[in-house]
Order: sequence, then C-alpha cells, then structure tokens
Amino acid sequence: MREISHFIAGRAAAGTSGRYGEVFDPNLGEVQARVALASAVELDAVVQVALAAQPAWAAVNPQRRARVMFAFKRLVEARMDELAALLSSEHGKVIADSRGDIQRGLEVIEFACGIPHALKGEYTEGAGPGIDVYSMRQPLGVAAGITPFNFPAMIPMWMFGVAVAVGNTFILKPSEKDPSVPVRLAELFMEAGAEAGVDTAGVLNVVHGDKVCVDAILTHPGIAAVSFVGSSDIAQYVYATGAAHGKRVQAMGGAKNHGILLPDADLEAAANDILGAAFGSAGERCMALPVAVPVGTGTAEAFRELMVAKIETLKIGVSSDLAAQYGPVVSAAHRQRVTDYIQMGVDEGAELVVDGRGFSLQGHEQGFFIGPTLFDHVKPTMRSYQDEIFGPVLQMVRADTFEEALALPSQHAYGNGVAIFTRNGRAAREFASRVNVGMVGINVPIPVPVAYHSFGGWKRSAFGDANQHGMEGVRFYTKVKTVTARWPEGETSDQAFVIPTMK
Repeated sequence: MREISHFIAGRAAAGTSGRYGEVFDPNLGEVQARVALASAVELDAVVQVALAAQPAWAAVNPQRRARVMFAFKRLVEARMDELAALLSSEHGKVIADSRGDIQRGLEVIEFACGIPHALKGEYTEGAGPGIDVYSMRQPLGVAAGITPFNFPAMIPMWMFGVAVAVGNTFILKPSEKDPSVPVRLAELFMEAGAEAGVDTAGVLNVVHGDKVCVDAILTHPGIAAVSFVGSSDIAQYVYATGAAHGKRVQAMGGAKNHGILLPDADLEAAANDILGAAFGSAGERCMALPVAVPVGTGTAEAFRELMVAKIETLKIGVSSDLAAQYGPVVSAAHRQRVTDYIQMGVDEGAELVVDGRGFSLQGHEQGFFIGPTLFDHVKPTMRSYQDEIFGPVLQMVRADTFEEALALPSQHAYGNGVAIFTRNGRAAREFASRVNVGMVGINVPIPVPVAYHSFGGWKRSAFGDANQHGMEGVRFYTKVKTVTARWPEGETSDQAFVIPTMK
C-alpha cells in the first residue's frame, strides 16, 4: 500500500512513531494509502530543522525570496492538472473545483511575490533635534499551520505563502484525510528554490499527525506563531492553548452563512448562485451558503419552486467525471454526520422538501455520496439551524421583513460570511454596514476576498485578532522593531539622566 511520508529539510522522511492513518478514495469508499502520524519527538525534530534554517532564509533579501515565490507559482501552474487529479482522488471534490482550490491558493502566492514592497517600513526624519525614527518588520522565526481537509491546497498556500515570504520558516500540519497535495507543494517549493538559486531546505516542512502532533505544535517553545482553520470548538482550543504557551495565534472556525433574498432580487440568478454555493464541493466549505432567507411569502414560494427544479438537474458523480457538479464527501464518518443532521431537522419539525439520504451512484455504491437536501420552514431555535452541517444541505428560513432577515445572521453564533441579493443599492449598503458578520457579498454568494485583502470572520468563526493573507497576513507573521537614532555632534557630556523627550 502507498505510504505518505513527512517532508522535512527538503526531502521525504519516513515516520518513526509506528502510528498511521488511513487515506480513503471517497469515490469508492476504499483505503488507498496510509499516512505516517508524528509523535511529539518527531515534531521536535522538525522544529529543530526549521530553527536551524530560519536565520539563513531570513538573511536572503526580500527580492530573492520573491523570486522563489515567482518560481513556485510557475511550477504549480505547470502541474495544475496533476495536482488537481491528486487532490480530487483524496478529497472527492470534482476536478474543476480542485483546480479552483489550487488557483485561489496561488493568488496568495502572487501577493507574496510582491513582498519587498509589503515589507517596507516607515521613516521619520527630524523627529527631534538630530533624531530620526524608523521601523522595520522582521520575521518571527518558526511558524506553523494546521489546515483542514476541505481545502488541502488553498489554505496551506494562504498560510505558508506569506509566512515564508517575510522570512519565517514554516511547519505545515495538513489534514491526515488528504495529505498528498501538501507534500507535493513542499516538493515544488524545493524545486523553486533551486530554480531561483536559493537554498530552501528546511524552509517549508510538512509533518502529518493527529491531536498528538497538534498539541506538540501548540506547546513547543520553538514555534512562535500558529495559524489554524477548522471547526469552532477546535479553533477555540487551539487559540487558548497556543496563546497560553506564548504564541501568536489566528484560529479560524466554522460558519453558518446566510443568503438574504429581498423581494426585488433577480430570483433566477440568485437561485443559480445559491445552488452552487450550497451544494458545490458537497457543501464542505466554510464559505458555503447553507441558509437561504427569502423576505416575504411571495419571494419564499417563488424561490422554493425554482430551487426544487434546479436541484432535480444536479449531477452528482465521481470526482473525475467532468460533467459532475459535485462528488462524494470526504469520509464515511462525515457522511453519517450529515445524514444525522438531516434526521435532526426532520425531528425538529422542519419540512423536508428534497431528501438526499439514500443516494447511491451506480458502480460506486460504497462511495461516500449524499444527494442534495432542501429544508423549508426552518426555525432559528432548531439546533440543525444553529450548527454547521458541512454537507449538501440547504435550509430555508423565512423572514417577513428586512429587519428580521438582517437579525438572523447578526444574531447567529457564527459570523463568517453573508450574502444579500437585491437590485436596491440603498438596502444593500445598509445591510452591509449593519450586519454583524465579517465578510459580506452583495449579489455575490461566496464573498471570499481577493488575496490582497484579507479573509476573516467574526464571533465563533474566528479566534484571535488577525485575518488570513493580505497585509493582515504580513502583520501576523512579522514583528515591528522601531529604532530611534541620534548622531550627536561635539561634546556629549551634558546628557541628562532623564527620559528623552522631543522638545
């Protein structure tokens, strides 16, 4: 059976803990590989490699580090088909979606190519008599990223792209469910260093593991910063544990994103948008849109009719089927979790309009497939509404007024993303200003910001005060040093033993 190793100091490294995890093919429901799971001792060895490599990497001037990022971008683009097929084979998302996963990660790499400009500090000449003040951004040392199964290319690149560009070395702990693409990215980063004439051994390391490895990362004194994306409960744990051990931590959690449909919206266009946002990637996205909020009975009835008709046209298939719109979920356990939530919705009294349970794909009956599911008359008091389901399930929560619709995402425990569909610019502007959510789309169903802005939710969707990528990422992965300089002329014996002031 194929074995997936760690990637340390520029080369593959076999695990020594004796523990392994299973990597499935979600299309067949069969184990296709096993992945080594690191011990705390193994994690410490990786940290020592990263610590040893960091001073020399930080000493490489920003322009040359940018050349490595340019080379890495070219290499990933050249292998897009290979990477997308590999990603789909372990995650289950369709090839087009896998390509999008990789492309959105590359957009942050493109931002990192401009790191010489982003690292420029500030300078004040003549802050006092003969005194100049300037600041510089310097790397933290060793940073680590703990990434989820649903975006095995994008989220690692969101993290390590900025972290290494500013001069840190990086330890990536990807999901053990689909670990092959992160290893391949690290291999390509080594190739990029060779192409740019820079030694990148030890700069980007990949170590696989479960909670044992995560806890070792969170408590290791050699790691200065940790970035995490996953469920909210684990995000809160990661933030609290990492911060308690003196680390800088950003921990992104779950979501329950809403799509508000005002009566004047283009319902045909909105229904198409919500169809893809709710069911694309089998709903396994933290920026999926699993809640539709039509305002007014007429809007609700028209939207429901449209959505039922569109759901009937959805094609579910294996991830390599180019005609498929979504594939299986990542594991049997996750499929069971989603079906349990569907039953919960029924038990709570929501109307099950389309039931995706029991879906089976001919020839792939053991695959982890779930059909699209639609609920109507969902109430905010229902747990199935309050929790993140993370599957191909769309819930309709009807609202009578704009204010009622605004309150739903604003009062929800999660605050990752929200979208409003309307032709009314004033209503959209007011909604965007008042809604208590971190990312807002106006006629945009999945409002993930472009790479030179930043990604981050509110409330239980994010812990810590720094967002992902963009200048927020630069600030997270660097520390500011401010220098006050004076070059005295003549006699200096009249210096006073008092705090300097700018008279």
